[in-house]
Amino acid sequence: MEEKEESILEIITIGNPVLNRKADIITNIDQRVHDLAMRMVKTMHFAPGVGLAAPQVNQSIQLITVDLSIGENSSDLIVLANPELLQEEGETTIEEGCLSVPGVNEKVTRPYRVVIKGVDLDGKEKIIEAEDLLARVFCHEIDHVNGKLFIEHLSPLKKSLIRKKLTKQKDKNNEE
Repeated sequence: MEEKEESILEIITIGNPVLNRKADIITNIDQRVHDLAMRMVKTMHFAPGVGLAAPQVNQSIQLITVDLSIGENSSDLIVLANPELLQEEGETTIEEGCLSVPGVNEKVTRPYRVVIKGVDLDGKEKIIEAEDLLARVFCHEIDHVNGKLFIEHLSPLKKSLIRKKLTKQKDKNNEE
């Protein structure tokens, strides 16, 4: 159990400035990036979540992990450096949440289909076409490396209400 706890990273939450900053491009996929990616995968599965971006673990670099199977199927795991959205089509609106915005789920409109580009851990450029949930997760994680949280897609009123709710939660937790 001790080894597992060491490999799990702390997920930072809304209010941490790293989440609102465009992350740095990765220019060299070295051992440090590999190690971070593997720890991010373990953290994502442990949380559990279907996606995680390096800024969520307080690392301001453009690295994402995505696994719709949450560790059940290793072939579903996608790790990309410097991901970017090339194309988007259609629209779908469903409830979305985020490990960095705990306890908040809201309906968000995202593209139904996307084409994204990134670099895998072997340094090879990948172009991936995705639909439905996978497209949504890619958009969500790419938003993170661009300094944007999912609540930025909501109306100003909704954003304000969520921020108030989270501030109250934080104050309550600090009192305990």
